[in-house]
Amino acid sequence: MFTQARLKLTIYYLSIITVISLFFSLAIYTNVSRQIEGFIRIQNQRIQQFHQNDDLGVPPPRPRNLPIISVDDLKEQQAKLFYSLLFINSSILLLAGGAGYLLAGRTLQPIKVMMDKQNQFIADASHELRTPIATLQAEMESSLMAKSITDKIARNLIKSNLEEVNHLKKLTNNLLLLTSNLTINPNLQNLQLATIIKIAKSRVASLAKLKNIKISSKIPKAIIRGNQNSLVEAFIILLENAIKYSHSNSSIFITGSKSDHKISLSVKDQGIGISAKDLPHIFERFYRADKSRSNTDGFGLGLSIAKKIITDHHGSISVTSALNKGSTFTITLPLSKI
Repeated sequence: MFTQARLKLTIYYLSIITVISLFFSLAIYTNVSRQIEGFIRIQNQRIQQFHQNDDLGVPPPRPRNLPIISVDDLKEQQAKLFYSLLFINSSILLLAGGAGYLLAGRTLQPIKVMMDKQNQFIADASHELRTPIATLQAEMESSLMAKSITDKIARNLIKSNLEEVNHLKKLTNNLLLLTSNLTINPNLQNLQLATIIKIAKSRVASLAKLKNIKISSKIPKAIIRGNQNSLVEAFIILLENAIKYSHSNSSIFITGSKSDHKISLSVKDQGIGISAKDLPHIFERFYRADKSRSNTDGFGLGLSIAKKIITDHHGSISVTSALNKGSTFTITLPLSKI
């Protein structure tokens, strides 16, 4: 598909160049041919006058510094011009074809990358959706094959089905969030960063309590412009991620520093860390690291969503980590100008 599109685009480029080249060549050939034909007429008139004077016995006129040109030479020059323009146009078409093919490849490369990512995204999403759907189908088919179903079995079946439905709901919500476009959302306002952190901490408090993890924050006062729900969701993802991969009875630290135009926040945990080979890929959709990390619940979408939210707010996110020493996620956001 990509090769076919590249060839079509090359043909379009070549067609445009061909039309332009032929137009100018035709203009040059027509103009020069007219001049040559004018010289030929003048030369023919001279020859005719010379013969007439010779018949009348009149001496030929003295030349007025005009060169005597052979008609055959003029026609030969006209033919040479034609073949020269033909050669030049052929060379232009050959070079333009190669250059057009290279240019078409460079033009289509971002589209190819986007399509490859889209296809990979669809394949990964389909894989994630297939598991809960298959579980629902297997459980219901198994229950239908039973001769009788007790109330307890029916309730357990419904409970299990609801868990899978919630699993599907969470996955679809994450997918919708990834494909949404915050930049067209008009619900942007000035926000106190401390308020966003406070809300995010309260949302993950119960999860942290289960592992006896303490979350402490020390950030400067700062006002940013954005969508509160989205920013809260981004910090919830980072905090949940930190809790999920931290050891029990450990701590998570949220710190920050502010400059004239931006503020940087760090979410640091004391968890299992991320290996060097996994570190460049953790913000990719559906990416899961080694088995020690992938055994936990999730779809591999959380960090992708967090990155999208931060990026849509004209910020950036990065991570440093070492195995068995913890990870530090650093978020940089612009301060509000209003």
